[in-house]
Amino acid sequence: MQTDEHLNHSRGRVLVVDDQAMIVSLLTKLLTSWGYQVAGCERAAEALELIKKTTFDVIVTDIRMPDMSGVELMGHVRAHDADVPIILLTASPSLESAIQGIEHRAFRYLTKPIDIIALRETVEHAARLSRLGRFKRAAMVVARSEAAAAEDIELADTFTRALGTVWIAYQPLVDAVTNEPRGYEALLRTTDPTHPHPGAMLEAAERLGRLDELGRLVRHLSPVPFGPGSSDALLFVNLHPRDLMDPVLYETDTRLAAIASQVVLEITERAGLDDIIDVRGRVRDLRQLGYRIAIDDLGSGHSGLTSFAVLEPDFVKIDMSLVRDIDQSPIKRRLVRSMTDLCRDIGIRVVAEGIETLGERQALIDIGQRQVEDRSPQLVGVGATQSRLPPAAEARNHEL
Repeated sequence: MQTDEHLNHSRGRVLVVDDQAMIVSLLTKLLTSWGYQVAGCERAAEALELIKKTTFDVIVTDIRMPDMSGVELMGHVRAHDADVPIILLTASPSLESAIQGIEHRAFRYLTKPIDIIALRETVEHAARLSRLGRFKRAAMVVARSEAAAAEDIELADTFTRALGTVWIAYQPLVDAVTNEPRGYEALLRTTDPTHPHPGAMLEAAERLGRLDELGRLVRHLSPVPFGPGSSDALLFVNLHPRDLMDPVLYETDTRLAAIASQVVLEITERAGLDDIIDVRGRVRDLRQLGYRIAIDDLGSGHSGLTSFAVLEPDFVKIDMSLVRDIDQSPIKRRLVRSMTDLCRDIGIRVVAEGIETLGERQALIDIGQRQVEDRSPQLVGVGATQSRLPPAAEARNHEL
């Protein structure tokens, strides 16, 4: 067995594949005498198993072999290693095999009987290029790693700065027919230009492992206008599924817990619940604290009916992608009507998100939808020291 020291000083690893044992033995002795570490195989299938376990600098293979041709072997090798130089040997050169060799990026095409000098020069050239390529790839990995680390440091700085500018906008939820306010959805906002929208904040928090920090801040700021006796309206607060793992969410002495009977925790369908341990138990604990549960973005996610079974929501919110131009789409109307009827049958209240036109609103009323969210520019930002809600006259969201 070759020692680690020998491997470090060898000129590279070479795999020889030929169905003739004599040729394998001859090439192995030659290449070893030239300073290479050599493995020899008489079957292509055996060679493939070696390639899966060992990195070779050069592969030298015959074209004509009974179990698998050298060209076929190249195709399998390329699926595993796109760059290793492969030298093809043949006693019967043909245009077809040459073309196939080019297609699989053969390094050289040598004929038998083998010219020893040409073989030595070709293997030496291939081994040097192979090792140079490996060093280059390693350097690129290091460079990318260092660049990613630098980016994370910068991202952490901008994210921390953005956290200091977080404020909450309140999007009204109103009855589509009477226009009476039913509640408000708390929406994350910042004034930091490096994180111009909630998605940017969430992406940064996920990358930095700071979702708990962001979620706690939103839950701390959201209840500010909802002090005791200030309003009986519902407060809808968004949760990332990861928030369900945060023990602070279940504490009883927080601002949110103080008004838990008014709070609806929205869990988006855009993110999965598969990685959350004991979802049912966690939701049960939240209900015991007084919170209600909503599925957000229904119609856009990947969890389907699973989320209904696991969360047993009190509310569902139909994603705005189904609401947009619903007055012009019979298919959307049919889908929303079916979803609404199903939810009502099992006692779930339905909210349509993102109403922007009178036509959309009227179409939803015709379907039987009462509670909706209109897009309104008249939203009030609330930070840690602000405490006023949008007045009822500004309400633009509707319940179905």
